[in-house]
Amino acid sequence: MDLTGIGLFNLADKRLGYLDQRQGLLAQDVANLDTPGWVDKDLEPFAAELSQFAPAATPVMTNPMHLPGTTGGAQGSSARPHARSLDGNTVDLSTELTKIASSDNAHELVTDLYKKYLGMFKTALGRSS
Repeated sequence: MDLTGIGLFNLADKRLGYLDQRQGLLAQDVANLDTPGWVDKDLEPFAAELSQFAPAATPVMTNPMHLPGTTGGAQGSSARPHARSLDGNTVDLSTELTKIASSDNAHELVTDLYKKYLGMFKTALGRSS
């Protein structure tokens, strides 16, 4: 059975592909930490990929005690200008390691969700895990 035909599994597959590609770019940045003129690279946020699946959902307050939601992108993220070293290299090791850890956490989350949903499908179909 091709699970990528199911929306949730298709999205998980795309997210894992994105994370794999991002880790490759981040690894190149770390490998070229001392390369003169190297400019660090990263992918656009995955939210751009999500916009292909459905238009942005508008948060709805179903209870007056709820806080109003936002439809913007990730809060607290801001584009920082590249700081260049004297040799023109823009790689900051602590920033790259933070991005790598973030991608690793996202990868673990996606694979855990994939496994959980796959288990639920197997249970619904009456198959053992």
